[in-house]
Amino acid sequence: MKLTYDIRLLDGFGPLKFGQSIEETIDLFGDAEEIDHLDTDDQMITVVLHYWDRQTSVFFEGVTKTVLSCVETDHPETTLFGHKIFEMTPKEVISLMKEKGHADPEIEEEEGETRITYEDALIDFFFDGEYLLAANWGVLVNEAGEIETD
Repeated sequence: MKLTYDIRLLDGFGPLKFGQSIEETIDLFGDAEEIDHLDTDDQMITVVLHYWDRQTSVFFEGVTKTVLSCVETDHPETTLFGHKIFEMTPKEVISLMKEKGHADPEIEEEEGETRITYEDALIDFFFDGEYLLAANWGVLVNEAGEIETD
């Protein structure tokens, strides 16, 4: 299967689908180069599979069951709505998102970076000036490892 880097808002990334297990992800994406277990303030378990050669990190969350909940990438071939986002400026990303029905982003400047957030699409774009550093998107997961739809 050819690996693609297509962002599917609220759904997944390339062959990966939010809500799938770590095992299913490894079957599709291969073994991770590094695995982190993050401690959080709540009971939620967070496991991160880092695919450094694919410039992608995949996050799993849950208490009774951990499922794919978030992806972060800086891979240059990443596309959103058919557009290579790492070739786009902040204005172009905002225009694309607006064209696809996602208006009114939250824009925050922090330590030389600009974060453009779309709450309705659960995606963040991190820019250094006109240069996209990374994109991070996902879904909300409850303690049972189920995707929350509202």
